[in-house]
Amino acid sequence: MKNIKLNNGIEMPILGYGVFQITDLNECENNVLYAIESGYRLIDTAASYMNETAVGNAIKKSGVSRKELFITTKLWVQDTGYEKTLKSFEKSLNKLQIDYLDLYLIHQPYGDVHGSWRAMEKLYKEGMVKAIGVSNFQPYRVMDIIMFNEVAPSVNQVETHPFNQQINEQKFLIENGIQIESWGPFAEGKNNLFSNELLKNIGDKYSKSIAQVVLRWLIQRRIVAIPKSGKKERIKENLDVFNFELSDNDMKAISTLDTRTSSFFDHQNPEIVKWMRSRTLDL
Repeated sequence: MKNIKLNNGIEMPILGYGVFQITDLNECENNVLYAIESGYRLIDTAASYMNETAVGNAIKKSGVSRKELFITTKLWVQDTGYEKTLKSFEKSLNKLQIDYLDLYLIHQPYGDVHGSWRAMEKLYKEGMVKAIGVSNFQPYRVMDIIMFNEVAPSVNQVETHPFNQQINEQKFLIENGIQIESWGPFAEGKNNLFSNELLKNIGDKYSKSIAQVVLRWLIQRRIVAIPKSGKKERIKENLDVFNFELSDNDMKAISTLDTRTSSFFDHQNPEIVKWMRSRTLDL
């Protein structure tokens, strides 16, 4: 597994396993356990996914040393603010059944994010979290965190896939020493990604699937990716991307797929802010 060094010196695997929308807890536990057994070391979850306990069970059952794993979870909108963040962190840690987090992210750019960041800085300084970061923050919101706090984010996890490539956003993050991480690397199959002719033709050259081409494209851009799959063969296949390299022409061809728009929703849309605030979670 290839690692990326974050701005505080911590190493993070460039490829991991994500558990978004795996709501069946037995399925989630089994998938995470299989992913770890297959060689994944980065596992990404969130309080809002409602499956942290299943992830924790899998970590415990895996028998893999905690030091070998890189565990990420995220703070939900309704738990922003200094005190709420500390309480939410403790809940997540208890559900995950671990003593510390490798990466803790503010999940959405809403609410009292500065209060949350101060709490996360406290956890970071105490060694309860190895790195802290944000998710779905646009460049000006990232700069807001940098300018008005003591510790800069190590990671920004944003929607990144062939149809929304985040070229300018990645340039900004690189300039500020922040690692970009892709959620939704396959765009959840939107825009017929898994039957895209260009991606299929590239894959055929290397005897690789479209999914493997997309992950390799992200890796060569030095973007951390956390693909999700409920099928064992796909979980294993997604890990088999370190034995080939896309050519410069392949990379340029994939760049033509960029629409520079979200395949899901606009985080600047006021209605999205209202919708996220209304999501009452039994956390």
